[in-house]
Amino acid sequence: MEKKIDRLSLNSRTIKQKLMIAFQLMSILPFLVCVYLVSNYILPKIGLKFDIVVSLAVSIFVALVGLLVIKEVFDRLTSVANQAKSIAAGDINRRLEVEDDDEVGELGNVLNQLTQRIRGNMNELERYSEKTTEINLEIQKKIIILSNLMQVSSLISQGEKFDEILRIAVEKSRLLANSETAFLLFKEEMKESFSMKVVAGVNADYLEKLEVGPKEDIYNKALNLNKLLVLDRQNLLSENLTVDFLAKFQMKNCLAMPIYLKDRVKAVLGIANNRENFSYSKDDIELLEIFSKQIAIAIENDILAHRVEKLEIKDLLTGLYNKVFIASRLQEEIKRSIIYQRPCAFVVFDIDNFKNYREKFGLINAEVVLKKIAVLIQNSITEVDRVGRTDSDEFSLILPERNKRQALETAEDIRKQVQDAFSKDHDSCITFSAGVSENPLDGVEAEQLIAKARELLKKAKINGKNQVAIF
Repeated sequence: MEKKIDRLSLNSRTIKQKLMIAFQLMSILPFLVCVYLVSNYILPKIGLKFDIVVSLAVSIFVALVGLLVIKEVFDRLTSVANQAKSIAAGDINRRLEVEDDDEVGELGNVLNQLTQRIRGNMNELERYSEKTTEINLEIQKKIIILSNLMQVSSLISQGEKFDEILRIAVEKSRLLANSETAFLLFKEEMKESFSMKVVAGVNADYLEKLEVGPKEDIYNKALNLNKLLVLDRQNLLSENLTVDFLAKFQMKNCLAMPIYLKDRVKAVLGIANNRENFSYSKDDIELLEIFSKQIAIAIENDILAHRVEKLEIKDLLTGLYNKVFIASRLQEEIKRSIIYQRPCAFVVFDIDNFKNYREKFGLINAEVVLKKIAVLIQNSITEVDRVGRTDSDEFSLILPERNKRQALETAEDIRKQVQDAFSKDHDSCITFSAGVSENPLDGVEAEQLIAKARELLKKAKINGKNQVAIF
């Protein structure tokens, strides 16, 4: 029975069929009007017939039904068109309500499927965009870290001071894994314990005083080993060692890389934080290893530089002896003077206001002055005397077999020669101040004579400069 009703229902018909039915229904109206006219004007004499009136009423009803059917079809088409416009405008969350299975219903289903696919594609694009953003952030971080590594390498190649290289390397390594703290534990020569060399970040004031000795479990089981230390959510130390580490470093997570020279751990570079459920990635380990290798190169360069300094005895700019040689030679002369009970004097010269001169006339002119003074001093001493450049604008003179009075005469002669040599140019007048010490009156060690001479040099500066102080 329901199937028969479905076959009779217009809902089961196609739009083409509905329009045909509407057309057929509406075409009856003109036919019935003609019947009406004939019945009223052509056959008036016959009289009003009941069947004509019924036909007229039926025709009007059928015409109205046809109009309603057409209106229903066009209303649905208009609704679908409006919904499609909204979807085209960007409202992809809209869904068409499909009631019938005709062409309009199929069109609605197709639009729903398209919008569903669009929604799916948009969601996928959003996820892809989020992943792309994360990847870009990671790439930017790695670029920054690599640029920092290049900066450290540049400092090493340029011969920057060792402590400055270590400080910058530790500060840059703190960028890894968004660490809160970075540190460098260092094992000094002739010492077994690790002491904090450089620290940056949280708890720096506390950590810079930290020292780890060979009697501690952390030293033997974690730091003084040629292997990586990883402490995080996935990598845990033994219970006792974890407690000791937390108490010592006050950090829950730590990644520490040993830096070793000649198969011995020389230092430990570490990064740390106090985050919950945190894990270090493989990239973090690899990048920290690169930083540790840079620091290892810096340490090796520093060791080699100190060895070279010990081997070198001449100043590169002036050709005079350097600070190391003067101190060593002075000690030898003091020993010899004690054995033979002879005096040995030591003089320290310093150029007055040389810093202002260098700033005013430039580095090149300043170097010319230093070279000229070096020649003047060399020409004023004997073959047994030794002169050296012991600081940027400081010269030292060892005078064996001479006491303070004799050393004063030599120092005054040099002071006058320097003054006369530069007195022609009043804008760049160069003068000397000096302090004189003697063995054994002022000491029996090289350090004592040097300290006394510099003390007297300061007095000469205070008393007006361009003079020699002996008492």
